Amino acid sequence: MNKILLAVAGLVLAAVFAFPQPQPEIAVPASAPTQEARALALAVPLIAKWEGKRNAAYQDLVGVWTICYGHTRTARPGMVLSDADCEALLRAEVRDYRARLLPHFSAETRARRLPPPRDAAFTSLAFNVGVAGAGRSTATRRLNAGDVPGACEALTWWNKAGGRVVAGLRNRRTEEYGYCMREAS
Repeated sequence: MNKILLAVAGLVLAAVFAFPQPQPEIAVPASAPTQEARALALAVPLIAKWEGKRNAAYQDLVGVWTICYGHTRTARPGMVLSDADCEALLRAEVRDYRARLLPHFSAETRARRLPPPRDAAFTSLAFNVGVAGAGRSTATRRLNAGDVPGACEALTWWNKAGGRVVAGLRNRRTEEYGYCMREAS
């Protein structure tokens, strides 16, 4: 009996190796962009749109030397940068603002409540009002508490300068609200 079983097993193995079954094709996904890359791909053009660009340094409304897309750290009188330099500077600054804002979000928020469009909206707010303001805002507190619609609504409250509603800030916050509400569940 054992000899028969061994013979049958041998025939089965020979058939399997002689006539292999077609294997389903396993698609290997192309490396997906990281969360950071996807967020920056949305945040950089959003911020560029609202900041505007000047290649030559100028003094803003309160006398701060500014260049490109609102860059102030190294701007000085007489400075002129190319479009490529301005874009590279913006990308680096947006990445920096985002990195400094992320610690204000809970681990749960970073994992489950911060898809790229919402990440871009909060990064845009931080770029405009500063990391400390955005990080300690009601919008961030609400997002950390799981109140996505409330967090997105609170973004729109940052529409004033000098105590008065400014049309450009209102419009910017309205667009950020739209980004924030994408993928809301």
